[in-house]
Amino acid sequence: MKKHTKKALSLSGIGLLTLILAACSNKPVTSHSTGIWDHYIVYNGSQFILWLAKHFGGYGMGIIIFTILVRVLILPLMHYQTKSMLRMQELQPQLKALQKKYPGRDRDSLQKMQVEQQKLYKEAGVNPFASMLPLLVQLPIMWALYQAIWRTPELKTGSFLWLQLGHTDPYFVLPILAALFTFISSWLSMASLPEKNSMSTTMTYVMPIMIFVMALNFSAAITLYWVVTNAFQVVQTLLLQNPFKIKREREEKQRKERRQKNKLAHAKKNAYRGKKR
Repeated sequence: MKKHTKKALSLSGIGLLTLILAACSNKPVTSHSTGIWDHYIVYNGSQFILWLAKHFGGYGMGIIIFTILVRVLILPLMHYQTKSMLRMQELQPQLKALQKKYPGRDRDSLQKMQVEQQKLYKEAGVNPFASMLPLLVQLPIMWALYQAIWRTPELKTGSFLWLQLGHTDPYFVLPILAALFTFISSWLSMASLPEKNSMSTTMTYVMPIMIFVMALNFSAAITLYWVVTNAFQVVQTLLLQNPFKIKREREEKQRKERRQKNKLAHAKKNAYRGKKR
């Protein structure tokens, strides 16, 4: 699929989300709130967090457990994204070969290359859009959490450790942790890739900075969500996409392929000598 098509779909999704959010009210949510977003999502979400807070030691713990539950629910989606990303990386040599095969930028060449790319993706069971799915799922969840905090008086004025959940972290501890876990998560994901490019390397260092700057302006509740979700991502990566294990397996596979190639070359050499005699 064309790059500009992917970009258009991404922007369409963000635009749709923006229109939905623009229609959201900032009034407190109650049992009398109406509408799918206000009543069924924001109000019920806030009540669930309050229930967790009541049974597990406070509002902060309610948000932490809520975040972990969300991550567990989307774990199959994240696992699918991880597998798809690894397969995409394994396909890079073949994709580069296609780019060399069709170096022209004319419409006919691009269409032929895209047809072969789609065929390659299908044979490998790869979905190029897989990396977007977790983001598209988490954006509404983050906004629902923000609305639940901001529009529920108990949560807005609630506290956790040194934090006022409705305000920014005065000591910048959460923004630093959010940036740190983002960096570790990104670094671990990149460490398993067979090839690295300047874009992925740059994003590994730029994303934590962006998260830190944004976290400085978000309420402690949202930043706490980021900290927990990125810490969960680190653990998930080590369990499901351990880069050290993947690297060892890839190197072992390459060694086996080299040994097989050497054996074949040796056998051909012996066969040639036998014929010469």
